[in-house]
Amino acid sequence: MAIIIFQPSGRRGEVEAGITILEASCQVGADIEALCGGRRICGKCKVKIEEGRYEKYGIVSSMEHVSEWQEEEGGFITPLEKKEGFRLGCCSVIQGDLLIFVPEESRAGKQVITKGARDIPIEHDPAVKHYYLELDPPTLQDPTGDFERLCEELEEKQNLKDLSCDFFALRQLSKCLRRGDWQITASIWMDREVIRLQPGKVDHHYGVAVDVGTTTVAGYLCDLTTMKVLGTSSLMNPQCKYGEDVMSRITYHMMNSEGLKRMSDDIIEALNVIIENLVQQTWPEKGKAKSERNATVEMQVLEKDAGLLRLREEDIEDMAICGNTVMHHILLQLNPEYLGIAPFPPVLHRSLDIKAREIGLKINPSAYVHILPIEAGFVGADNVAVLICEEPYKGEQVQLIVDIGTNGELVLGNKDRLISTSCATGPALEGAQLSSGIRATWGAIERVKISYETQEVDYKVIGREAWKSFSKPEEMRAKGICGSGVLDLLAELYSSGVIDKSGRFRRDQKSNRFRISPDTGEAEFVVAWADETSINKDITVTQRDIRQVQLAKAALYAGCKLILKRMGIKTPDMIKVAGAFGMHIDRTKALIIGLLPDCDPERITFVGNAAGDGARIALLNRGKRLEANWCSRHVEYVELTLEPDFQDEFIRAMQIPHMTDAFPHLEGIVPGEILNQK
Repeated sequence: MAIIIFQPSGRRGEVEAGITILEASCQVGADIEALCGGRRICGKCKVKIEEGRYEKYGIVSSMEHVSEWQEEEGGFITPLEKKEGFRLGCCSVIQGDLLIFVPEESRAGKQVITKGARDIPIEHDPAVKHYYLELDPPTLQDPTGDFERLCEELEEKQNLKDLSCDFFALRQLSKCLRRGDWQITASIWMDREVIRLQPGKVDHHYGVAVDVGTTTVAGYLCDLTTMKVLGTSSLMNPQCKYGEDVMSRITYHMMNSEGLKRMSDDIIEALNVIIENLVQQTWPEKGKAKSERNATVEMQVLEKDAGLLRLREEDIEDMAICGNTVMHHILLQLNPEYLGIAPFPPVLHRSLDIKAREIGLKINPSAYVHILPIEAGFVGADNVAVLICEEPYKGEQVQLIVDIGTNGELVLGNKDRLISTSCATGPALEGAQLSSGIRATWGAIERVKISYETQEVDYKVIGREAWKSFSKPEEMRAKGICGSGVLDLLAELYSSGVIDKSGRFRRDQKSNRFRISPDTGEAEFVVAWADETSINKDITVTQRDIRQVQLAKAALYAGCKLILKRMGIKTPDMIKVAGAFGMHIDRTKALIIGLLPDCDPERITFVGNAAGDGARIALLNRGKRLEANWCSRHVEYVELTLEPDFQDEFIRAMQIPHMTDAFPHLEGIVPGEILNQK
């Protein structure tokens, strides 16, 4: 037998050695594309075998754990790809443990990522501004150098003094001046450096804001002149193959000599794919972005005329990036090792401005990339971006901002005080590490209802509008349960009496969906029967799965409770839920499971990808960059693991909704005998 793990879907299982990778993907529900049915003639099942020891999974993955190279593979895999570890799933026979990365183009079910840009007010003050100038040509009487001539005009007309010029831009100066008949547009960064020169008058210039998440990466193409969002592009973070959480990636760096560089190269490549797709969207063939390894999974053109812009990578003149502290360090190849050891110090807190060419980003080579500052070891620039977006420090009301992802980040406060913390929710709330859990993709169960009277299940899958109760079984084609479905499921299992408040299955079940698995001997509940699925087996939730979700929700609730206690209040004035996952959860279900402190559900609002919005704000308003640096150093960080009450609060929060805390706002929503059980 061999342990097989497919990333980025997170599907895994133990399979019998001697079968192909393609066959194994079918067994565990990874769904690799295979248009020819495994006859070795389409080349669509291309996968990458990852090399190395993966402590997170307890396996060693190696090319030696698959059969020898087959002649047919040479027709679809280049020599360079072969060297990088690519194989065809239909040709590769499993001979040992494997970690397999499935490129986007080889995935039968594309990841559904929704990190759209909100319409938010932003004061226009970009770091890069452009100026149109009409210069006098040189004469024998005035043979002043081209750059000095440009600087004199900028000082006289725009009061810009002591300007420098990027070397790459300087190389273009003479040609631009003469091609434009001494009319030129200069792009200037922070009023002090010329980074681009274009002949004639240019009315618009562009930038990109990016939120680098542990699981997903989202980019926004912005017009720096009008502040409009012209397009978005999202993809799964290719680092998922090294482990779903940040500690796994720190471990990978520590266990592999080239681990940090490999992970950094992966995210740089992903950022370049996002940039390419954003640019490609502005051409007439909008929506037909190039598909590369790890290519985009969501594309959206938001401006009707964006397809007429025909931008190129060099038209991107500024970039702002946020991400959690570990993603920040990996991107910049800063040693993340000590982030995993108390007192968890980062390499630096302050923001950085780095030339794009220095880290391999394919935008204008003279452009800068602004990296937002970080707060602490596990509260990063993404949280700072949320802060400058939501601005709790400017109001009287006490806000609790909860950014739910692989790592849960919390901020509480108002203009008088701000407290932040981080809790290791893990990937369970996103569907990973559960027996039937998958990322949000077509066929993933995203909504669940369970009847209190019969304990029968109704559900909805991504990609189909009709619920199961209005469909034929074979029409559902469910393949697993994603994050929002997981949250719904736990709330419904509790509300319908399938599980008690401790999370244990009740033995007095009203339907045949509860059973002891003949394969594992573990208690489980059937969510979807085999004839309703595309994987030809029942989709279940096990006792172990329930515990995983309880651990995640308990960590988040305990974090909320402790910072509320630190602030000296019981309930915040409002709760804001951030993150792409937060956009899809039901706030009432979140209260039922005890994910959030009890309050009126109307006081819970969803603010979408506030981190991405914050990065966009930093791109379009340089004053917000200074504000971000202020925020990062004026937030009081609480390390939960060092709090004396954390363990007790965590244990109490394991129960649904809580062991001791009252949830009066659930009265009338959850049956009384369920809500008031001892």
